[in-house]
Amino acid sequence: MTLVIVLPAAGASTRMGGRDKLMEDVEGAPLLLRQTRRALATGADVLVTARADAPARIAALEGSGARMIPVADPSEGIAASIRAGVAALSPGTTALMIVLPDLPDIDTSDMLGIMAAHRAAPTRILRAVAADGTPGHPTLFPAEYFPRLGRIEGDSGAARLIAGAGFDSVRLEGARAITDLDTPAAWAAWRARNM
Repeated sequence: MTLVIVLPAAGASTRMGGRDKLMEDVEGAPLLLRQTRRALATGADVLVTARADAPARIAALEGSGARMIPVADPSEGIAASIRAGVAALSPGTTALMIVLPDLPDIDTSDMLGIMAAHRAAPTRILRAVAADGTPGHPTLFPAEYFPRLGRIEGDSGAARLIAGAGFDSVRLEGARAITDLDTPAAWAAWRARNM
């Protein structure tokens, strides 16, 4: 099994009031670097998509071991990052896990759990769900879906592909699969709970 993790990091943080959510400090490091390190700790190759007008993100990952993948038109949304990630996969890659870097509660053990589920069901799309069953992230795609992922458009990611193909759930503890931090208020609430 050759599995690659892609962290889509070419978003614009438009709801953060001028702050960059991926550069917010968490445990002494930018969130993007923290989540990249967690992905790298699985032993998988890690690709991080990047936008040219966010040089701080690129600089934060220098020397991390992740490979930066430029996104030509990041304004399109997450689909542009997914397409760029798929295009950068090495021949022989058997699965792709998409890990959104603004979900701060996702850790290495969650990713390893999804990898284990993939070994048990290698032909199925896998999607993490919260304890109450609400679909969230990360999501894993076997290689047969790469051509379709390489053609998706818009800011809804692979939602339409997943809706058509179906997925097997991988349940994560609590709300970690659905806790994303897109606004200053969300950050403040998360820090109040966790720091």
